Amino acid sequence: MKAKLEKNKDLWLIGILTILLVVVIVFFPSTVARIVLGLPFLLFFPGYTLVAALFPKKESVGGVARVALSFGLSIAVVSLIGLVLNFSPWKIRLVPVLTSLAVFVIATLGVAWHRREKLTPEERFTVSFGIKPLFKVKLPFWYWQKESLVYNSVSLVLAVVIAVALASLTYTVATPKVRVGEKFTEFYILGPDGRAENYPTELKVGEEGRVIVGIVNHEQGEASYRVEVWIDGEQTKLRIDGEDRNEIMVELGNGGGWEREVGFVSQKAGRQKVEFVLYKEGEPYFKGPPYLWINVEAA
Repeated sequence: MKAKLEKNKDLWLIGILTILLVVVIVFFPSTVARIVLGLPFLLFFPGYTLVAALFPKKESVGGVARVALSFGLSIAVVSLIGLVLNFSPWKIRLVPVLTSLAVFVIATLGVAWHRREKLTPEERFTVSFGIKPLFKVKLPFWYWQKESLVYNSVSLVLAVVIAVALASLTYTVATPKVRVGEKFTEFYILGPDGRAENYPTELKVGEEGRVIVGIVNHEQGEASYRVEVWIDGEQTKLRIDGEDRNEIMVELGNGGGWEREVGFVSQKAGRQKVEFVLYKEGEPYFKGPPYLWINVEAA
């Protein structure tokens, strides 16, 4: 048993870290360990176990190429799993993503273990975690003497790309920037039944027309709004909650919404334009406010 553990230390390590990540996310979701374990789990483990399953022989793929493939295939695997989950009932959420990737890693890890067991010690790919051999290797001269010039050049480029990618990722995680979404306000007019139809377009002088006015704040902060009703270029009174007012004042936090039924009355006959003017922080918000045309007959 000890011999099996010794020759599959890399697979054991990935399996233990994967299980540890699941435990951390379930029981300690706000710790730094979630980021420390989560980055290799997403960017390295899926590709590494897949490469280990496909190429169990040490001569199949070189060490640097194996690492490069692990990063590249990890991105591909995570993207494909995310695509599948997006069209599934579970969608792209933490638990489905974590479960799917963990199952993939453990499954490919098992296949890699099984295929390695069928090889002789000389054929089997192994990883040494010793510290002393690391300092005894004289790179790049020792490595360049062993392999061809083209292979060494490609390996060196891949190593530099991986180093730059890891450095950029580390910097991004260590210094996250707050992304502020687009700032805007929703302002809409609906018919009395709450749909964009059946507006009161045929009225008589003195008859009240009623519409539903709505405001939704997406300004990434609190905002003050004022709504006025204008008929043929003249401000008119409006009725809300059974009271006649000159305007409506609304204070909304980010993401907050307001919706009320608003009435208006025209005191003259003819075809007229009713405009609903929105002000944000005292300034007109829309250059062309929502409006509707009404035909008013004499009483």
